[in-house]
Amino acid sequence: MNPTLDPSSPIGVFDSGVGGLTVVRALMERLPFESIYYFGDTARVPYGVKSVQTIAHYTTQITEFLLEKQVKLLIIACNTMAAVSAQVVRDLSPAPVLDVIEAGALAALAATESKRIGVIGTPTTINSNAYARAIHAIDPAARLTSQACALFVPLVEEGWLDHPVTQLTTQKYLRPVLSENVDSLVLGCTHYPLLKPLLQDVVGPDVRLVDSASAMAERTAALLTDMNLHNPRNTPPEYRYWVTDVPLRFQTIGERFMGRALNHVHVAAL
Repeated sequence: MNPTLDPSSPIGVFDSGVGGLTVVRALMERLPFESIYYFGDTARVPYGVKSVQTIAHYTTQITEFLLEKQVKLLIIACNTMAAVSAQVVRDLSPAPVLDVIEAGALAALAATESKRIGVIGTPTTINSNAYARAIHAIDPAARLTSQACALFVPLVEEGWLDHPVTQLTTQKYLRPVLSENVDSLVLGCTHYPLLKPLLQDVVGPDVRLVDSASAMAERTAALLTDMNLHNPRNTPPEYRYWVTDVPLRFQTIGERFMGRALNHVHVAAL
């Protein structure tokens, strides 16, 4: 255990907007005694179309903000941030750092039998090749087919989870992926778990969907055990949320993501 880390401190989770709340929800279910501080950069979302330098700059600001809150662990819940800035966070942080791409890569390899894996994500995540690198580092024999799905994030935030427009968009995006006979599909963006029923309908019963949010919760639990950082107090955990713009919209969309009320939402100035 790192002597500077306090097991009763919160876990810090951050994302470009609301998507990382799918990770928070999985953490709450898996680790009910852990306090969680969440940061969503709602003023500057979407990150998926921004330059690597801009994303690294924003990520640095958010990391410093959460480290000031004395978090014991940092979780990069945004695939785009993890794809281009994970090392930036690790260089800054005295606390351990987990990211959704590593968690998703491990879960994809556990799910596949044919080693033919599909990955969908934002243009920046897909263009970074981060999933291909992470998966091939573990198993060089895996074959990846990647597809950028730029329209999924706005469709999810609009609440069009089963809208005809979303159905047509999904069919169009997934056609080239399915033509490669993949047997597992990584949902390489934290918004995408909300599209699970529709995605499963389009890919069919023989393709497994890999949700990195639940994979991240398992990785977090294992790390807390390994580092002896589980919260020793059996008191109710503290959940706090910071955003950079319009908490009301964050709460409306966030409650859809979380399936519960969102309280203690603050606006942070970076």
